[in-house]
Amino acid sequence: MKQVFNLFDLTKGVNITNEVLSGLTVALALVPEAIAFALIAGLSPLTGLYAAFTVGLITAVFGGRPGMISGATGAIAVVIVSLAQSHGVEYIFATVVLAGLMQMSAGFLKLGKFIRLVPHPVMFGFVNGLAIVIFMSQLDSFKSNDTWMAGNELYTMLILVLITMLIIWKLPKFTKAIPAPLAAILVVVAIVFALGIDTKSVGDISSIQGGFPPFHIPEIPFTWETFMIILPYAFIVAGVGLIESLLTLNLIDEITETRGKSNKEAVAQGLANCVTGFFSGMGGCAMIGQSLINISSGARTRLSGIVAACMLLVFIMFGASYIEKMPIAALAGLMIMVAIGTFEWASIKALGKMPARDNIVGILVAAITVLFHNLALAVLIGVILSALMYAWENAKRIRARKYTDEDGTKHYEIYGPLFFGSTQAFAEKFDVQNDPNNVIIDFRESRVADMSGIEALNKITERYSRAGKQLHLRHLSSDCLKLLKDAEKIIDINIIEDPTYKVAVEI
Repeated sequence: MKQVFNLFDLTKGVNITNEVLSGLTVALALVPEAIAFALIAGLSPLTGLYAAFTVGLITAVFGGRPGMISGATGAIAVVIVSLAQSHGVEYIFATVVLAGLMQMSAGFLKLGKFIRLVPHPVMFGFVNGLAIVIFMSQLDSFKSNDTWMAGNELYTMLILVLITMLIIWKLPKFTKAIPAPLAAILVVVAIVFALGIDTKSVGDISSIQGGFPPFHIPEIPFTWETFMIILPYAFIVAGVGLIESLLTLNLIDEITETRGKSNKEAVAQGLANCVTGFFSGMGGCAMIGQSLINISSGARTRLSGIVAACMLLVFIMFGASYIEKMPIAALAGLMIMVAIGTFEWASIKALGKMPARDNIVGILVAAITVLFHNLALAVLIGVILSALMYAWENAKRIRARKYTDEDGTKHYEIYGPLFFGSTQAFAEKFDVQNDPNNVIIDFRESRVADMSGIEALNKITERYSRAGKQLHLRHLSSDCLKLLKDAEKIIDINIIEDPTYKVAVEI
């Protein structure tokens, strides 16, 4: 019988201690992030913490990528901030529920495979831009009451951050018995308390004291007008959440050399957002920073994500007074090291070796990510730009080899794809007036890709027909033949040699 529910496979030698410690490290890093993102959206810190718990727990159990961490994110916060300001938190909860239903639908319809359409230069730009955003977000740690630190306060902060970074960098070279990020946090906390150092702590941002997330049906008018208000926001939240989650899934796949399940992850993300909308959460998606902390700490199973979510709830309900004393310097140093590890340094070396168009796309995606803090927008623009560049390059690739055989028939052997971008170049290959009465266009080395290509064939057929000449189209695919109804009487085609085109789909 097929096993459909499995937290981790004990036959693969899971290091449970390491999974638990990694989860604890992630939980500590989740606290200030969740608070910060909730404040960005103009919501209570607890809405971010509750979302981090519910989204993190559900995706850890049911998601398609073991080891990936989800929770409240800045990308979602940026989308919902205007709705929170105009209509209040209840509309946010309803929006998150609707977005979750959309994400689940995408998973059931197996739309997760379309993440494969994201080109590698876009991935480079996405990762590099995100690394810069993670680094820049830590600069707020060097502010006190919205002003930059100075003097001893600044020096203390810098020293503690550097100690954290040094431990994370050097400890794995000596031992991997404890995750380096957790060891760094514990050492810095010990130094601060042992020496009585006065430095910025988590409690200086906001209190995290709370109870179990309360079940709460969004208090909104259940009318068509309300639905139309939240629909655009829900659609964007669903799209942003899926793009960020599936890109993170791909990144973790590359690091771990394994393969996650994109459609299963989409369903889990949707379920998580539906649940968190009913439990006072602001919604969320995969968190690349925390996911990288988890993976770099050695975690590979669902257990670490479950521990992270549960420990976060323990902090909220029972350990708030202790967590609020944790130095921000330790978390800032940890996230800076994540940013350094996230950045694709190899992409800088490849700048002079990659095609110029790929460099442009990568830099543009990174710039949009940094400027707008909107990963989904950056990726979408990158994909569109890459597609346009690809279309332009392929539009120039169509060629025609011309010759006249011993019977006086002129042959045009077409090379390259015939699609909307190459139709004009295709039409210019033919000399209708000077060609003999019999002309053959051979598509053995070509592919008619879209309706524009079909229309181009119709037009060239009509041109030869008006000139009183006979045109034969050979080696066209059967789907093209069905659309060429006007020319079917003069099509000469060898059915046996017709190419068959197949599209790979996710099983």
